[in-house]
Amino acid sequence: MISVQEAKNIVLNSTQDFGVEEIPFIKSVGRILKEAIVADRDFPPFNRVSMDGIAIDFQSFKNGQRSFKIEGIQAAGSEQITLQNSENCIEVMTGAVLPNNANTVIRYEDVEIKNGFAKIIPEGICDAQNIHNKGKDGKKGDVLIEENALISAAEIGVLATVGKSLVKVAKQPKVMIVSTGDELVGVDEIPLDHQIRRSNVFTLVSLLERLHIPSETDHITDDKPILKSKIETYLQEYDVLLFSGAVSKGKYDFLPEVFDELGVEKLFHTVAQRPGKPFFYGRVASLNVTEQFVNQTKKNETIVFGFPGNPISTFVNCLAYFYPWYYKSVGLEVDEETAILGEDVFFKPNLEYFLQVKLESKFGHLVAFPVSGNGSGDLASLVKTDAFIQLPNDKTEFKKGEVFPIIKYR
Repeated sequence: MISVQEAKNIVLNSTQDFGVEEIPFIKSVGRILKEAIVADRDFPPFNRVSMDGIAIDFQSFKNGQRSFKIEGIQAAGSEQITLQNSENCIEVMTGAVLPNNANTVIRYEDVEIKNGFAKIIPEGICDAQNIHNKGKDGKKGDVLIEENALISAAEIGVLATVGKSLVKVAKQPKVMIVSTGDELVGVDEIPLDHQIRRSNVFTLVSLLERLHIPSETDHITDDKPILKSKIETYLQEYDVLLFSGAVSKGKYDFLPEVFDELGVEKLFHTVAQRPGKPFFYGRVASLNVTEQFVNQTKKNETIVFGFPGNPISTFVNCLAYFYPWYYKSVGLEVDEETAILGEDVFFKPNLEYFLQVKLESKFGHLVAFPVSGNGSGDLASLVKTDAFIQLPNDKTEFKKGEVFPIIKYR
């Protein structure tokens, strides 16, 4: 049995590079950018009017002039026109090019327009006001978005602005999620007294969807030959296999034996944590599978996450191990989050404790309040909580006010 930190180090030392693909920019939200986005011209590309109003030569105002004859209108999207007389003005619209020979914009709220003249009401007019100067936001060639950024709606707007209709992003891993167990039936089935519906596999599907990773699913009964046959195929076809169940010490927990027989290198099996202690992690190169696949090529190893079957165990291990593995694989840096413990906690076993908590914001600080559950099988308790707080195994008493790492899932 190894520590949580040792297990995490092993996981992070076996990350993969899945390559780069080019996709339509509008489809890239949630993906990891794999190129630097640079300005193709100055931003804004011209001196931009930032208020509806009139444009004048400020020197005339400075000389005491307050009433200006309107020469014309500069609309947004129209070619730049010129102020012919410095004692006149031009009506301008937000987003329009500032007219030649004009250098100051006064908003409509500060002028009275009558009989073709605009009279400026306030005295507090400043030179160059209400103008968004050319290149103020960025010069041509400036990096606007760094490589390895997580693309959100904000980045989409920038991509559109610089004309990046196609954008390079990290390829997503090809993932198969497998549940095992004769006690499990489909969601739309009515279980017998000794059965339960499949839930963990759909929890994992949803956790991966948060990362914009598509996945496929399968359910395999507790039959070792069938398990071995199907897993042998999946090891060749997928980058990552996520298992829920059959990795503990029960008589029908065949997965560790099957993995060994298929050449999966066991990197660790049990971790000193609660919940999620009987956690299997391994990898296998494509050359280790049977000869029927010898003509197929595959660059990466296949990574195997074998999570315990209890729902909370599956949930926390996916967040604590698969998420960091994925983030490092695609080059995304994620800061650790912490919270203040809101109540005293006592935990005697010499294990790292992922304790379910409800989060509250108090005086600008995140405070974590423990929520009692009924063990790692209490799936319903997840809907009452927001995160896991990670309590170390080097002591048994954790005091209110102490700060610990958290893993949020809301």
